Amino acid sequence: MLYLDHAATVPVRPEVLEAMRPFLTDVFGNPSSRHTVGEAAASALDDARSRVAAVLGMRSGDVVFTAGGTEANNLAVKGIVLAALSSGRRHLAVSPIEHESILESAEYLRRFHGVEVTMVAVDDAGRITVDALRSAVRDDTALVAIGHANNEIGTVQDVTALGSVARSAGVPLHVDAVQSAGWLPLAGLGADAIAVAGHKVGAPKGIGALAVRGRVPLEPLLHGGGQERGRRSGTENVAGAVALATALELAEAERAGVSSHIGASTQRFIAGVLSLVNEAALTGDPLERLPGTASFTFAGVSGEAVLLELERRGVVSSSGSACAAGSDDPSHVLLACGIDPQVAQTSVRFTFGREPLPAELPDRLAQLVAESVRAVAGR
Repeated sequence: MLYLDHAATVPVRPEVLEAMRPFLTDVFGNPSSRHTVGEAAASALDDARSRVAAVLGMRSGDVVFTAGGTEANNLAVKGIVLAALSSGRRHLAVSPIEHESILESAEYLRRFHGVEVTMVAVDDAGRITVDALRSAVRDDTALVAIGHANNEIGTVQDVTALGSVARSAGVPLHVDAVQSAGWLPLAGLGADAIAVAGHKVGAPKGIGALAVRGRVPLEPLLHGGGQERGRRSGTENVAGAVALATALELAEAERAGVSSHIGASTQRFIAGVLSLVNEAALTGDPLERLPGTASFTFAGVSGEAVLLELERRGVVSSSGSACAAGSDDPSHVLLACGIDPQVAQTSVRFTFGREPLPAELPDRLAQLVAESVRAVAGR
């Protein structure tokens, strides 16, 4: 079976499992405990924090370990905006193609704290323009929150240029890098906050991080013992932190070579599908996209039926974000790109992993997609 849903999750890397194993067994202490067992755990936690910070281009003290990407995005959006309310900043700018963890956080702030939310329009490829963001930012804007790369269509935003707009207005920029980690460079983006998730880069599910620059006020969402410098209470997941640091370092070391190889294979696969399947249309930016992501609509053909046909042929893929699985509604990302709701419901997403692909695989996979669409269409 060929697993092509790596945007949803990836397996734990063997090196990561070995790195975290001691902190599940022998070095099991609570890092807040004031004895040698706890101090050993605290030392490992500090080391992991420094390693994560290095990959993100942040300082060690900026890193807050979380239970995953969703919590990291919640902490960034809610935490930064709530901390800014007392200064009269009650406005938030996001795009309509963001992950649910950002959009639902924005909706929470709107409903319960009276925060005004501006949806920054995207073009038909899911790109946010500098002019659109500049028009959205106001004097009372507390935060701009943008996904580095979209988890459904793969479009990569020009975060550096967008960040310049936010900086010139004195507004913090939060970047959701959950999907781009391991594929794109994260250091040097100029972001004030960056979110990552372990299970996208080869660490287990249940660990993530938010790096927030020290000058940005952050209201904690979890209250208790004051761990993580008071920004996220709760006994730290030391093994998870070590796993995240190891996975990020490995992915960063391999990034250039993996992105080049997988990117070329994905582009060949895209070209094959578009040439073989009349109904196929690529979604997202054709060039500025994640190296391993290819998402299509198949007008007039059931996307779910195509997925079933592909699985019968040994190919596992998805219709979009795993976080929206089970919903009958068309993708909010595709709708924001101006795609007709009926066409949006025909989408199929293929996301490749980091492992080298056989030279013949892109062409063979395109053939399997063509066979599956023909089977569903009855031809």
